[in-house]
Amino acid sequence: MSNSDFVLAVEDLTVSFDGFKAIDNLTLYVDRGELRVIIGPNGAGKTTLLDLICGRTKSSGGSIKFKNQEMTELAEHAIVRAGIGRKFQTPSIYENLSVWKNLEVSFPRGRGVFGALAFKCTDDVKARIEEVAAEIGLADQLSREAGLLSHGQKQWLEIGMLLMQDPELLMLDEPIAGMSVRERELTAELLARIGKNRAMIVIEHDMDFVKKIAHKVTVMHQGKILAEGPMDKVQADPRVIDVYLGH
Repeated sequence: MSNSDFVLAVEDLTVSFDGFKAIDNLTLYVDRGELRVIIGPNGAGKTTLLDLICGRTKSSGGSIKFKNQEMTELAEHAIVRAGIGRKFQTPSIYENLSVWKNLEVSFPRGRGVFGALAFKCTDDVKARIEEVAAEIGLADQLSREAGLLSHGQKQWLEIGMLLMQDPELLMLDEPIAGMSVRERELTAELLARIGKNRAMIVIEHDMDFVKKIAHKVTVMHQGKILAEGPMDKVQADPRVIDVYLGH
């Protein structure tokens, strides 16, 4: 398989902060339609890697190609427009707007809250809102104020806000943190649903959850990739056991 067939091809990526290599010559390929989970101890560079892919942090060297287009020189908003969506650890929803409005303002034409409040909600936008609300399990909550949702529902709404832009690569940082057991189960189902036609990268600590959702697991340690493959193979890797148990 040639590198151009991957939706994401990260090659020899390096970033240094004050002489410390947070990401050290890292190479990673993600297939179309693949759900990749990245695990590793704190400080391994997992969040930094996502920051680099979405343009929040600029690399010191190496290449990030998305659908064969180089991303390292692009601004964050241009990377979003290219089709990469990123959810951070803390939800950033509009608490005082309804679920419907939260989704509506996230439609790409909206260009932020003020643009969206001024533009007409056309049929294609309505259809997209209803489709996304069903995907994230909030179809019956559309008129509800977002601030009144449960913690898990807020996380799903934020994923929905990203889905409104129909990204081809979706990156989620610890999506189940703080969720109840039932919400975790529903989130696993949600990720399986929305991953049907897009690639996903998920950072997660909960190994039971990782087992449930991952097609392939990448283990990071000190800015490098330590191991990669199916969960059972990675879990049995002596180097991985050493890193996890050594902490």
